[in-house]
Amino acid sequence: MDVIDAIVRAIQSAGVDILDVSSDHDHNRTVVTFSGTPSAVEYGAFLGIAEAKKHINLDNHVGVHPRIGAMDVVPFVPLRDLTMTDCVAMAHRLGKRVADELDLPVYFYEYAAKSPARRNLAEVRRHPYEQLKQSIKTDPDRIPDEGKPILGTAGAVAIGARDPLIAFNAYLSTDDVNIAKAIATTIRTSGGGLPYLKALGLLVNNTAQVSMNITDFRQTSLYIVLEAVRREAHTHGVMVTHTELIGLIPQASLITSALSYLGLPPQTASHILETRLGAITGDFREISFE
Repeated sequence: MDVIDAIVRAIQSAGVDILDVSSDHDHNRTVVTFSGTPSAVEYGAFLGIAEAKKHINLDNHVGVHPRIGAMDVVPFVPLRDLTMTDCVAMAHRLGKRVADELDLPVYFYEYAAKSPARRNLAEVRRHPYEQLKQSIKTDPDRIPDEGKPILGTAGAVAIGARDPLIAFNAYLSTDDVNIAKAIATTIRTSGGGLPYLKALGLLVNNTAQVSMNITDFRQTSLYIVLEAVRREAHTHGVMVTHTELIGLIPQASLITSALSYLGLPPQTASHILETRLGAITGDFREISFE
């Protein structure tokens, strides 16, 4: 936790707002969500990468989540008054600075990718740190976009620009990780399942987990994803015991899922009391009925 705190403080020192810090022991992974002006966010990301490099030696790091570096992934997401093109430019500037000043190899992904093959983060991370140590020197597909093809103990960094992503995990009533892997293979996009869904089967705290990333909640809702997991779990004779969210989630995705579950049409979202009041008053805060 001291290392995590140091990284968060480094990011915060750039003048950004820390929105959320989510850590998991078994994944051995922390997600830091922060917002601010473009220049502050870009600088905060750089300081966070530098601090992670200082403290984390991947030769001594073990976790169930795939990773290529100490600061594994840095995505820029346009929220308000910013375009995806702006975020791509931020990603490219940061990548060059990280390579030049921190001597770390950098891969660009999603909208910031410089080749179609690297659009998908899963492809960028196909060779985890232990394998990448060798393949970065010999495999043309692993040559970094910025920096030298040499991997130190802080690994590499994947830097991108993307839409909001929902990290959503479902826990099963079994410790058989093969069931979670089978479910993940069936429901994810690459396996012919749901669009805009990435999924892995992992063993977390001695419980099988289906770890998922929804890359476009507007096309594939949380409700549809969870129902797919439940359906596949039933075929294996197990059930979903509980779920968890990693990081933050757009409000619209929860509203969409609630409407789907209730069988209400999408336009019902305009009937939300706080939304109607906010449109008139500018105050969208939740109303507490005591």
